[in-house]
Amino acid sequence: MKMPAQKSINVKVHEPSRERLPYRLRETFMSTPELALLRALQEMAGRHYVICPKVALNDIFYIVRPNENVHFFNKIFRKHVDFLLCESSTFKPAIGVELVKPVSRNETRDADQFMEDLFLSAGLPLVHIPTSERYSENDLVELFQLAIMKVRNSKSLRATTKTDSVPMCPVCGKMMVLRMHRNGHGAGKRYYGCMDNPKCSGIVAID
Repeated sequence: MKMPAQKSINVKVHEPSRERLPYRLRETFMSTPELALLRALQEMAGRHYVICPKVALNDIFYIVRPNENVHFFNKIFRKHVDFLLCESSTFKPAIGVELVKPVSRNETRDADQFMEDLFLSAGLPLVHIPTSERYSENDLVELFQLAIMKVRNSKSLRATTKTDSVPMCPVCGKMMVLRMHRNGHGAGKRYYGCMDNPKCSGIVAID
């Protein structure tokens, strides 16, 4: 039986650019204390929660009345919480975990206090854990219980309307602000525009 002749296929191989982009892979994704804490959290809570490391704050929180509070965006932009424990079935944020540098008993760093106030205002527990290379499960449980007690009587604040929840720009990822078309066919209609306008033209329609 005569086999049909095979067709030759020309595959164009993309040659790499002579100039490499100025990015390099980091040797380690997490520091020694972060990795030690992650392992301890997995042992303690891994059966009940999904543990997400280094979660951006603007993926967790939104800013109410964005036109009036644009300056608050800089407080959370490009900042993250070290670990976020989420409910395994819904991925709903449940508990934040932040590593903190040891300070004297009566001293609190401004950055640590802001994180405390941020989570507390949203009714989300935040556990402050001093940096170390080893962690005791009993000590962690005690810190978790303390953080949960702090928010027990506070009401969780979540987005309730479209205008409460502020979208991030679909083009550049920055916060958007509520605006209104002044002219043209859409005059009087509201929309979200990128805070970096006119550099960025990203919009999200509302009306």
